[in-house]
Formats: sequence, C-alpha cells, structure tokens
Amino acid sequence: MKMFTQLSVLALCMAAIAGCQQQQSDKLTPTTEQDKQAYSVGVSIGNSVKRNVDQIKAVEENFNDDMFIQGLRDALKDSVQIPQEELTKISSQYQQDFISKHRAKQEAVSSKNLEEGKAFLAENAKKDGVKQTESGLQYKVLTEGTGPKPKATDTVKVNYTGKLLDGTEFDSSYKRGEPIQFPLSNVIKGWTEGLQLMPVGSKFEFYIPSELAYGANANPTIPANSTLIFDVELLDIVKPEEKPKSK
Repeated sequence: MKMFTQLSVLALCMAAIAGCQQQQSDKLTPTTEQDKQAYSVGVSIGNSVKRNVDQIKAVEENFNDDMFIQGLRDALKDSVQIPQEELTKISSQYQQDFISKHRAKQEAVSSKNLEEGKAFLAENAKKDGVKQTESGLQYKVLTEGTGPKPKATDTVKVNYTGKLLDGTEFDSSYKRGEPIQFPLSNVIKGWTEGLQLMPVGSKFEFYIPSELAYGANANPTIPANSTLIFDVELLDIVKPEEKPKSK
C-alpha cells in the first residue's frame, strides 16, 4: 500500500529526529533562523511519518512504537539486527497481512455505518417537521425563503455545514469564511435533489442516506456508507455570464 512506500522513503529522516546517532538528554530549542528552518523540515517529515504510523495503528492495535524507533536507529547506524533476506520476507508477509486486516476492518465499519444510518433515518422520519422524499432523502425546513427554486441544470451559491451521525463536523463553508458555488449536476445525489426543493433564501437541514451520498467510497473525513447531515443555506442561483452579441 501507499503508506508503506512513504514510510520507506521517510524512515531514515525520521530516525534522525528520533535521535539515532546518539541519545540526547536535553531537548533542543530552535533559536536562530537556520535552526528554525531545520526544525520546520523536521516537523514536516515527522508529521508525514506520524500520519502513516497512525494509519497502521488504526489496524494494528498492538503496534510496538519502541521497536519501530529502534529499527529506524539501527538502519541509520548500519547495525540492523535481522539479515536483509529475512527482512524482505517479513516485510512482504506483513504487508499482505496488513492489507487483509485493513480490508476486513473497513468492511466491518462500512456495514456498521450502513445499519446505523438505516436505524437513524427510521427514527428521524417520525420527528416533527421532518419530511421524506421518494428516494429516501429526508429534510427539515429551518427557514423558508421566498425566491425561486433552482433546477438540476443551475449553478447555486450556498453556505453549509456537513456532519456525521455522531456529530463530527467534516466540512463547513462558514468556517472557511466564504460561500461556495457549484453546478447541481456535479454534486452528490442528495444535494442535487435537495437543493431543488429550496427557494432562494431558505435554510434546510438534510439527512442524506449513504446511497444518495458517497456510498461505499470512503475518504479521510467520511467513512464508507455514512449517512450525512447537512445544514444548507441557499443564497442565490448564479446566472451564467452573457456572451457579447456579435455584430
């Protein structure tokens, strides 16, 4: 997997950060401009390695930090304790095992999210003010606008906040400090359908089942088969720029 390639490229650099050549009893503090430049490079590389190790730990709960650091130190000092041939076999088998475990864990999370989403939507549909369309999209009108409703071919301007069922916020135009524009034909099905229900000036809360969102496709902020909750404020329907008339 990609994370193993990244780890192999960054390993020796991380080893230096870990104090490979000699143990340091005192923590160094960057003071000069050169110190700060070197420190910033170290932080950047360290963060890259940490992200990859965190991904491994998400699957390997008993990952041994101390042995990981020791391996980095030994590599930099050319004092590796296991023959290269054996290391190659171990690494190859570990990657295969890791991929299998990772896939199994993702499938378990995906299945759990799907069931939790169905249960949530079933209960949510009973709440006052919540409406459900034929597709399964649920919504609640928070503010009813008086403007026109967009069509699927329109480009709209909105502010929004997106959350998972546990309340984790994964995106917000409010926090970025500016609304976003996009064609309704280029977003998830739940948005394409939902925004067409909104008059300009409205604010709705949408409860979008996974099949109308990202389905089984996971990303770093949205797990597979997640039911999503969006607060969406429709600010405007963006008119296409008029082309100058030819003479």
